[in-house]
Amino acid sequence: MAGSVAAVGLVAGIALATLGLAAAGSAAVVGQRLASAADAAALAAADTASGAVAGVPCERAGELAETFGARIVGCEVDGLIATVTVSLRFGPVSAETSARAGPPPASHDRPPDRSP
Repeated sequence: MAGSVAAVGLVAGIALATLGLAAAGSAAVVGQRLASAADAAALAAADTASGAVAGVPCERAGELAETFGARIVGCEVDGLIATVTVSLRFGPVSAETSARAGPPPASHDRPPDRSP
């Protein structure tokens, strides 16, 4: 009888650990999807602001974020630089992240080219 109780306890412990690892893995996947959505939306807004793509920058960013299942909670375009904040629900929790995209800094801000 004592062995049965120990076996049930062991199986329950393993089941709880498995559920915990599955939840952590799912959260990691959602985090990567959220970061990808923010990056893609910021790039879309910056491309639209530069004229490379037709449309309104923040509307284009919103369309792209929706393809990842995320929604835009903030979008700011300053010249050719776009900063986008997206949100994604994961169960009862809502996660949020931001990304920024635009042209590279001026050549005097970059380190010198040291190639031979």
